[in-house]
Amino acid sequence: MKIAFIGLGNMGGPMALNLHKAGHAVSAFDLSAAACESLRAQGVAIAASASAAVSGAEVVVSMLPASQHVESLYLGEGGLLAQIAPGTLVIDSSTIAAATSRKVAEAGAARGIAVIDAPVSGGTGGAIAGTLTFMVGGSEADLARARPVLEKMGANIFHAGGPGAGQTAKICNNMLLGILMIGTSEAIALGVANGLDPKVLSEIMRRSSGGNWALEKYNPLPGVMEAAPASKGYAGGFGTDLMLKDLGLAQENAMAVKASTPLGGLARSLYAAHSLAGHGALDFSSVIRMVQKAG
Repeated sequence: MKIAFIGLGNMGGPMALNLHKAGHAVSAFDLSAAACESLRAQGVAIAASASAAVSGAEVVVSMLPASQHVESLYLGEGGLLAQIAPGTLVIDSSTIAAATSRKVAEAGAARGIAVIDAPVSGGTGGAIAGTLTFMVGGSEADLARARPVLEKMGANIFHAGGPGAGQTAKICNNMLLGILMIGTSEAIALGVANGLDPKVLSEIMRRSSGGNWALEKYNPLPGVMEAAPASKGYAGGFGTDLMLKDLGLAQENAMAVKASTPLGGLARSLYAAHSLAGHGALDFSSVIRMVQKAG
């Protein structure tokens, strides 16, 4: 299958590579020359532009930072929907506003192009291992077409509902993730301030009623988990500013449907303060620095 992949960042790069390793003919593109060269060195064909990448593609996959990037790519001047052949399947795995996903899907349908939103969970580790969770918004028929592609990048595929539903599921998940990371950070910092060994405390909580994903796979304190971003200077992973963006999407959605999300709002404020303090590019687990005892 000929697949165009647009967006080769911390998540998109490994996803595109997994499709390449699975035997698909991948034509990839990113505005970052360094990202392109990294994939080229691993055997992935790099196109000269997004337009060149989608030429003749049966499936187009995109993984971009925000709504405006997706809208510009597909609907802007010279947008890809005007260049992609009818019958092509578009899979957008960016985490964006559900309204934007619906807008792109409607524009695609008018041209005979199937568009599904398929944001992911699982972090960079899941992207590299091919164990991501996909939350899909679109028709059952379009998901059936996408499944053979998604299965090469993820281990779990959920059909959340119609266009935009995948995005709604994703912002609910990430709001919870942002909240639990702050709670986990507070608990570990409190224990350390009292002289507890953070590894022992983390294991106690992991096996107790406070157990959660952060304690299982993404401990926020350096030195507790060798593979976690915290032990790598909070480099890579899922950036604070990306978490802040997702929490903003959650709050915008909550306002639109008149849902009460007080902890989500507080989490957004805390990550905003963390970002303003100069930590926006660090992994979101670095939020533990806000609650650690000085010295």
